[in-house]
Amino acid sequence: MSHEVAMLIIQEGQSPKTQWPLYKKITIIGREPECDVPIIERQISRQHAEIALTVEGYQIRDLGSKNGTFLNGEAISDEPTLLRNGDEVGVALSAKLTFVEDNATAPILHTHIQPSIRMDILAKRIWVTGKEISPPLSLAQYKLLEILYNNAGNVVSREQVVSAVWSDEESEGVSEQAIDALARRLRERIAEIDNENKYLETVRGHGFRLNLVDQ
Repeated sequence: MSHEVAMLIIQEGQSPKTQWPLYKKITIIGREPECDVPIIERQISRQHAEIALTVEGYQIRDLGSKNGTFLNGEAISDEPTLLRNGDEVGVALSAKLTFVEDNATAPILHTHIQPSIRMDILAKRIWVTGKEISPPLSLAQYKLLEILYNNAGNVVSREQVVSAVWSDEESEGVSEQAIDALARRLRERIAEIDNENKYLETVRGHGFRLNLVDQ
């Protein structure tokens, strides 16, 4: 399979977002707010299940949870199990998630699962409305987009941006103007393909937010 980012769609269960891009090689699902996919339900373990990106594809396994992890209704163990497009993941039977592969349109889901910006984490390639950004983004622009993409719909503070983009040694000298200039250049690169939508929003006094427009 290709390694563009797949997604988990929250169908049931309390979670801060309904769509979670699987941008990391290891994604942890659990009750802890620090988990990559937090689901705040009492029956769910603090770190409940793990999804790993492998050469075979995305694989899921249980992390010794108290109330179990289920794939299409069948309990799974700590042995990795390959995920396929449209699979339903049950987390302690109190949450249901649907796995959506890259470029997939599952008939059981609404079309909003296809965001207009897609990232290939391994190859560091980005598509906007189906067209690849070329030439590629600079490393700083890519790092900024990556943290915004991972937190799509939520505000990312300027401090988080500095930590994600610049090294510890460089971060102390980063000015507000440098951060704004980086955001402006990334906004311009995206607008080269789609200038109709405002993807990268500056939230004054707080930071930045990436708004993924539905295709």
